[in-house]
Amino acid sequence: MPTISIKRDELFAVLKKTYTDEEFDELCFQYGLELDEVTTEKQLAIKEHEDTKNATEQVIYKIEIPANRYDLLCLEGLSQALLIYLGKATFPAYKLAARTGKEQKLIVKPDTAKIRPYAVSAVLRNITFTPASYASFIELQDKLHQNLCRKRALVAIGTHDLDTIQGPFYYDALPPSEISFRPLNQSKEYTAVEMMELYATDSHLKAYLHIIRDSPVYPIIKDSNGVVLSMPPIINGDHSKITLNTKNVFIEATATDIHKAIIVLDTIVTMFAQHCSPQFVIEPVDVVSPDGSTTAYPKLEWRNMQVPYEDINKKVGIKVSKGEVIELLKKMGLSTEPTPADAIISVKIPPTRHDILHPCDLIEDAAIGYGFNNITMLLPGSLTIADQFTHNRVSDLLRREIVAAGYSEALTFALCSRDDIADKLRHKIDTIPAVHIANPKTLEFQVARTTLIPGLLKTVAGNKKMPLPLKLFEISDVVVKDPSKDVGAKNIRHFCGLYYGKTSGFEIVHGLLDRFMQLLGVRYTPNDDAGYYIKAHSDPTFFEGRCAQIITHGRPVGVFGVLHPEVLQQFELTNPCSILEIDVEPFI
Repeated sequence: MPTISIKRDELFAVLKKTYTDEEFDELCFQYGLELDEVTTEKQLAIKEHEDTKNATEQVIYKIEIPANRYDLLCLEGLSQALLIYLGKATFPAYKLAARTGKEQKLIVKPDTAKIRPYAVSAVLRNITFTPASYASFIELQDKLHQNLCRKRALVAIGTHDLDTIQGPFYYDALPPSEISFRPLNQSKEYTAVEMMELYATDSHLKAYLHIIRDSPVYPIIKDSNGVVLSMPPIINGDHSKITLNTKNVFIEATATDIHKAIIVLDTIVTMFAQHCSPQFVIEPVDVVSPDGSTTAYPKLEWRNMQVPYEDINKKVGIKVSKGEVIELLKKMGLSTEPTPADAIISVKIPPTRHDILHPCDLIEDAAIGYGFNNITMLLPGSLTIADQFTHNRVSDLLRREIVAAGYSEALTFALCSRDDIADKLRHKIDTIPAVHIANPKTLEFQVARTTLIPGLLKTVAGNKKMPLPLKLFEISDVVVKDPSKDVGAKNIRHFCGLYYGKTSGFEIVHGLLDRFMQLLGVRYTPNDDAGYYIKAHSDPTFFEGRCAQIITHGRPVGVFGVLHPEVLQQFELTNPCSILEIDVEPFI
């Protein structure tokens, strides 16, 4: 979870109360946070290997924030939430400035689709920065970049002094050789190519260069006079940098995920609109898409969600009235609306709370508002004895017996790349009911595995120095799409055994299959639904003529055979290998 560093005295000044460290630790616990460390500015600088020349002995609170509470990642958001929780403030009435027909425009060019297709924008007017709020403004952007924005891969934020630039603004994608401007805090202009060289050794920016380095075009934002505002996701231009004297801030965020971009923009403008005049008023910007359509951002949408108040009592383990539940939700910054049904509470969710996705999130907030320490501990209403799920118990028994048969157990990753389950096994990805990760962090973890074979082959590849033969197995879940399930997918328990040696070992994995069935008490009875049998099968993963399908109850449940040489080559293996994979659940 992210950790923020807050100056204690500044926080207490906003809260209008002084706490001891123990008292503030308890307040954090009550709100679902954790006071991770109490240190000083100087000690923190030493720990993070920074210059201590200007560091003071001012006390710093390092507070651990839930990963989905983006609104708490700065002093403004944290103090506002705690004040509402303590009953010292009401939730701000965020609103968009009235449209005058003179709104700023951000025009998105078609070529941006080649690299970062989305952009959102907003303006904070008449903002007053102090050294503390300015530092908080920069820090919030950095925290969002590191967490929600996935190190700028999903979203990159740019903030600019609006008084130094002239709209409308243009978001384009150009070849690197055509981009030239003076980057932030530099004394001369560089081309995009030169900037890649310049920042290749920069301790902060070098981590982001790979995002666009190999692209034929780089994203760029300019104003109507051709002044470069930024080259996302790398760096802003020096011309439009914000300072303590900045009064009007132009915010732009480019993205590969429009939903994340909206969350990021909502978070920044709502946190710092309190420093504007009038307070909590945000000026929208019209974003013109390549197709000509126009969307005003930010939207600052308030969502409605309903929850039966008795569900809150039941799931939290308390007994309070509907009115008391409403007050608990108000403590968490959530207002309510009347509903025709007395048993239903309709909750208005503000634009700061993108973490609320389900009524369970409202129930959790009600529990925090009530206080976890105030929930009475009760014994269960009925006496029960815990027991393992049947397929887990059977899996454990199978593991012991397969080990006794001379096989070593492996435990491999549940996520893998698309190539692992498709191309490397000589299959097409569009024929496999795989569950894909929407925004994979690495190429190694793009999908949930649909087979245990790649994991075992990677294990062999990593242990080629071990004496042959290698006999490995794994009993674990795979995941496949299933529209009949509420989540659209299901887990299936598979058993996979492998023999890797100087010979193919087809007869050895066949023997492993027979032992597996013997342990489960399943008879070999050809063409009989009561048992199992095998028949010749053709599968691209296996050598032609050396593959068999396992049939039970009239349907295939597994396959075994000698792996095709191309599969071995893909996993950098040089010896023949036979492998067995079977669905365990039909036999439990």
